[in-house]
Amino acid sequence: MSANSTNIAIRLVLAVSAMLLVAPCSMAQNTADTASAITVDGKESISQVVDAQTEQEESAINPKEIIFEHLGDGYGWEVPFNHHVRIPLPVIVWGTDGLHIFSSSRLTHGEEYVDGKATFKIAGKDSPHKGKVVEIVDGKEIKPLDVSITKNVCALFITVILVLWAVLSVARWHKTHGHKAPRKMVGFMELLIMFVYDGVIKPTLGAKAKKFGPYLLTVFFFILIMNLMGLIVIFPGGANLTGNIAVTLVLSILTFLITNIFATKHYWKEIFWPEVPTWLKAPLPIMPVIEIFGMFTKPAALTVRLFANMMGGHMIVLVLTLLIFIFASMGPVVLGGTTVLSMVFSVFMLLIDVLVSFIQAYVFTMLSTIFISLAQDEGHEADHPKPQEN
Repeated sequence: MSANSTNIAIRLVLAVSAMLLVAPCSMAQNTADTASAITVDGKESISQVVDAQTEQEESAINPKEIIFEHLGDGYGWEVPFNHHVRIPLPVIVWGTDGLHIFSSSRLTHGEEYVDGKATFKIAGKDSPHKGKVVEIVDGKEIKPLDVSITKNVCALFITVILVLWAVLSVARWHKTHGHKAPRKMVGFMELLIMFVYDGVIKPTLGAKAKKFGPYLLTVFFFILIMNLMGLIVIFPGGANLTGNIAVTLVLSILTFLITNIFATKHYWKEIFWPEVPTWLKAPLPIMPVIEIFGMFTKPAALTVRLFANMMGGHMIVLVLTLLIFIFASMGPVVLGGTTVLSMVFSVFMLLIDVLVSFIQAYVFTMLSTIFISLAQDEGHEADHPKPQEN
């Protein structure tokens, strides 16, 4: 071993030893501070010290709470860099004495709001209705019928407006300029429309592409804009819509309904009486049960695929950001290194999420197109029509 290697090894051992010595010393110092607080002038009570420690623990960062608060819904829109201030949204509830409409700013910081004879508040952490508006009746919390404009609902309205604006701008251009190729944003929108329609919908559905194309294109742009809006940290972005399983479930149910309502007779024949040996269909309907079960696994796969991928991307970025605050108590050197690494990987993951946003919208549209096309199969009779009798 060379002299340089020996010196490096000695320095490494000394550095590790210093780190091991600092931690016990700091813990001892904290213990000494606590002990001195108890014995100063004989007046400081143990309960006061316990209260101070409890308050310090409550003020500490709770990563789990922060992550699920971001991924969840709310009655206000967070202001960037100050999550204690929110843009208020309208609360619409049907209480014990009728309809109540008021601003969510009335319910900030756990305060109770009296509207007429009814009293409302947002349920606390220990309540079974945590984070929801409840009515206080005889000291008990009652969950009213809640149709409030929450953050997710407001984000849905914004997404619908953006989809309509983006798509109608293309239609308006061609109505004014004919077949002249558009440019800039309108040209990019037309590029996406032709990419999805000519690359997925038309080759899969053939002559029926015009019938189902409007729905499939709407789903594609709706999911894409929801995904991209969720990556923006300031208003009107920040709502994790596709990371909400209720939103992805509704989109999957729409595909399920369109698939089965417009299905052909041959599709239903293959469901209830498939072309397999008779003993697989009667007396025990083994294959029909499997086929019926498969009808419901398709929308379930659409729901979970979109929900899990988008929620996972948001969660990774949040965890990387929270590492800065978790390692903040370990000194400026560790904090500086953690901050740089967390920011670099967060930016990298956000760039990956932009690509994933497009991929997930494309995959959802492609799978929906395939499911619809399978239900449009006319069978062998369509390929070989019976000869007409004279």
